[in-house]
Amino acid sequence: MNRSMQIKAMASELRMTILRLLKAPKTHFSHQWSADPEAFGVCMTLIAEALGIAQPTVSRHLDILKQAGFITVQKHQKWSYCMRDEQAIQDYLDWLKHEIARD
Repeated sequence: MNRSMQIKAMASELRMTILRLLKAPKTHFSHQWSADPEAFGVCMTLIAEALGIAQPTVSRHLDILKQAGFITVQKHQKWSYCMRDEQAIQDYLDWLKHEIARD
């Protein structure tokens, strides 16, 4: 995994907020009607609405999170759905903890 991309992804408060929202998709996106937000992911449009930002802006942030491996994106019809990759996030946190504690 590209650690520099992961560090870049975590260096943005907006991207951290996206990851926090995606941690509890049923809580934050229960109004999503097109697919179960927990099982299928959250539509990019709803993420943009939740953050109060334009869709192209959220798309760029989501792309960085995807490149870092922290989210997966799957397309269905005309929508793209995002879901956290819990294992990738945990691997990053484990790596970071190890790096910070190193002599």
